[in-house]
Amino acid sequence: MGWRRHGRSERGYHHGNLKQALLDAALALIAEKGPAGFTFAEAARAAGVSPAAPYRHFRDRDELMASIALRGFERFEAALAAAWDDGRPDTLAALDRLGRAYLAFARAEPALYAAMFESAVPQEVDPALQNAGDRAFAIIRAAAERLVGLLPSGAARPPALMMALHIWALSHGIASLFGRGDAARRKLPMAPEDLLEAGVLVYLRGLGILPATSSGTP
Repeated sequence: MGWRRHGRSERGYHHGNLKQALLDAALALIAEKGPAGFTFAEAARAAGVSPAAPYRHFRDRDELMASIALRGFERFEAALAAAWDDGRPDTLAALDRLGRAYLAFARAEPALYAAMFESAVPQEVDPALQNAGDRAFAIIRAAAERLVGLLPSGAARPPALMMALHIWALSHGIASLFGRGDAARRKLPMAPEDLLEAGVLVYLRGLGILPATSSGTP
C-alpha cells in the first residue's frame, strides 16, 4: 500500500492497531469539535489512514461512536463503584463520594462523557453499550435503595427507581453545565461539588431522610 510514501502513518496496519488509532483519533476530534462535529472520513484522516480503512473494524460512524461510549461507560462504572464501595462506612458518606466521583469523571474525561451522553447513538441498538450504561446506573439505584431504608418508620416510601432517576438527573445536570473539563463548562460562583451536595441535601430533607433542621451534609 505504501502509505509512508504519501506522508501517512502506517501505525494502523504495521502495528496492527488500526482500531485503537481510530478510537484515539475520534476521541481527540470529540474533544476538539464535539461528538457531532466530524465525519467518519475525518476520523480516518486524523488516524492517518484511507477513508475506506475504518470499515475494517466499524460498520459506520455510529458504531465507532458506540465503541467510544462503551469504553466511557466501563470506566464510569468502575469509578462509581469504587466511590460507592457498597455504601461503606455509611450510606450518606458513600452517597457523597458517589456524587463527587460523578463530577470528577465529567471533569477528567470530557470527551468520553460527551460520547456517552451527547453522541445521539441509541443505546438499544448496541446490547453491550446498553448493558454498560445499565451497570453504571445500577450503582446509583443501589444507593437510592439504601436511602429508602433510611426513611422514618411509617413515612411514605417513594420507589427507589424514581429516587435514583432524580439523583442521576441532578448529578448529570450539574456535571454537564458546571463540572465539565472542557469549553462547555459554565461559570459558577461555587464548586460544582458544593452545588451538588446542597441539592442532594435539600432533596433528602424533602423526603424526610434528614430532618429539616439538620446542619449535617450527605
